[in-house]
Amino acid sequence: MKTVIFIPARYASTRYPGKPLVELRQKDGSMRSLIRMSWDAACAIEGVDAVYVATDDARIADHARGFGAEVVMTSEACENGTARCADALAQLEQQPDLVVNFQGDAPLTPPWFVEKLIAAMKADPSVQMATPVLRCDRQTYENFIEDRQNGRVGGTTAVFDRRMNALYFSKEVLPYIAPGKLPEPIPVFHHVGVYGYRPAALKSYMDAPVSELETLEGLEQLRFLASGIPVRCVEVDARGRVFWELNNPGDVARIEAALEAL
Repeated sequence: MKTVIFIPARYASTRYPGKPLVELRQKDGSMRSLIRMSWDAACAIEGVDAVYVATDDARIADHARGFGAEVVMTSEACENGTARCADALAQLEQQPDLVVNFQGDAPLTPPWFVEKLIAAMKADPSVQMATPVLRCDRQTYENFIEDRQNGRVGGTTAVFDRRMNALYFSKEVLPYIAPGKLPEPIPVFHHVGVYGYRPAALKSYMDAPVSELETLEGLEQLRFLASGIPVRCVEVDARGRVFWELNNPGDVARIEAALEAL
C-alpha cells in the first residue's frame, strides 16, 4: 500500500505571516526554519514512500528545494491544507493508496504518531479519514486555558464516541471542566494536526460545500463531519515528549523550550 506525505505550507498566514520560514533555535544552538524542521520530522516516519512540500509560494519553494525537499506547486486558491493536499495529489503521476497531511507548523510531531495513524487506516479499510488525538497532560491543559483566557487561539481539542469516531473538533477547550474540578486522567484530548485520507475522501471533501461550522471554527476537518464522512480518532502516546504546534509568535518560545528538553 503506497503512502505519501504532503506538508502544506503557505506564506500568507493570518495569525503569523511567513510562518514556514521562521527560524527556531535548536538544542545545539543552531537555527532551522519551521518548514525544514517539519520536513525532517516527516522524513523520520517509517513506511512512507515519498514526502513533498506543497506550497503556492516561490519563497517557500526555493527554501525547501535548497535543503533537498521535493516540492509540488499548488494553486493560490487552496483555502486550507486539505485542499492543498487534494491539489498536490492531482499532480502526481502515480496515485497513492493513502495520503498523509503533515502540518508544517508541528515539528514536534513524533514519528510514531503518524506511524500509528497509517497502521490504523491499513488495518481498517472502511476508515476514509483519520487523525491522531493525544490526552492532555497538566501542562498542555494549562497552556490551552492560558491561551483562551488571553484571547489567543491555541491548539484544537477533539471529542469522540466509543468507537473513536469524532463528534466534534474545536478551538475551545472541550469538554468544559469547572475550575477546581480537574479530574485525573484529564479528559481533554489535544487534536494532533495530522490527517490521513484515502484519495476518494479527498475528492468527496472537494466536492462538498463549505460548512458553517468549518467557517466559524476555522477547522477544515469539520467539513468531513458536516458531509457525513466519519473521522476516526487514533489515540497516540506522547512517551514523555512535549507536543505543541506553532500557532502564534508566542509559541516559538514554547517549542524552543521543548527542543532544549529533548
